[in-house]
Amino acid sequence: MDSIDLEVLKTSAAWIATGHRCELVTVVKTWGSSPRPVGALLAVCDDGRVVGSVSGGCIEDDLIDRVRQHGITRTLPEVVSYGITADEAHRFGLPCGGTIELAIEPLGPHSGIDELLRRLEQHQLVERRVDLKTGAITLDKAVAGSVLTLTDEHFITQHGPRWRLLIIGAGQLSRFVAQIATAMDYHVTVCDPREEYRAGWTLPDVQLVHAMPDDLVIEMKLDRRSAVVALTHDPKLDDLALMEALKSDAFYVGAIGSRANNAKRRERLLQFDVTEEQLARLHGPVGLYIGSKTPAEIAISILAEMTAVKNGVPQSLQVNHAAALEAPGTASCAV
Repeated sequence: MDSIDLEVLKTSAAWIATGHRCELVTVVKTWGSSPRPVGALLAVCDDGRVVGSVSGGCIEDDLIDRVRQHGITRTLPEVVSYGITADEAHRFGLPCGGTIELAIEPLGPHSGIDELLRRLEQHQLVERRVDLKTGAITLDKAVAGSVLTLTDEHFITQHGPRWRLLIIGAGQLSRFVAQIATAMDYHVTVCDPREEYRAGWTLPDVQLVHAMPDDLVIEMKLDRRSAVVALTHDPKLDDLALMEALKSDAFYVGAIGSRANNAKRRERLLQFDVTEEQLARLHGPVGLYIGSKTPAEIAISILAEMTAVKNGVPQSLQVNHAAALEAPGTASCAV
């Protein structure tokens, strides 16, 4: 499952390869409330087809209508604004006073989309620099944590997995978590030393590693853009990996298991070289409480909690499994 941005880029490359002209539209700045964040992508083809999104739909309609009426006439990138006045904000579905600024770039073989996709297939984080005066494109290695930049001469975007997720265990639940995380721009690594679980793995775009999880945690040098989720139910695999992850800078560390099993896990971790402060970072039972029972629902619960933590949502506004009352009929292994 591709991320939305990757889908936009792949579709644009396919349009170019078949002789169509198209434009790549990037949200470069917003004021007030906006339906889509800075960096969101959309591509519009010369026949009116569109992929991606930069608003709730009204701006897309305007972009499509302009292409259908006038064709693609731009030869150089251009920065345009929508929603400057209250009337325009209402027309384009923006909150009153809201403004969105877009960079619209005509694409062609010179745009480097094929090369960008090649690098993304290698899980590289890529910086794409567009010269607003000449349309020239340069690709370079991006620095983790860098953000979209707009100047009078250039706009610079970052592409590729901005976040890393290490999943311990290659079971059924891991497949759902990996699929959703990949669509959310995570570079996903699944670690499982058990051959019987690796043999059934069916996600070629997710890195599968045969190693002891704690060794891999150390090797990956987890940073603030990294997350770890232990999903094996096997203390021999989960505990040592969690111990190392809790000592790292990973923004999220979670483990599956019932409340009782997580209480026992916390007792075991304290017997290792884990402090109370480090242990307090452990999310377990993992995930937000949404009444999840199936592997797909549990995966959504886990990614929802990861997203809340990543986005700085206060703990008081989250209802996680550890805080929720036991729901009748909820299987204890689901949390």
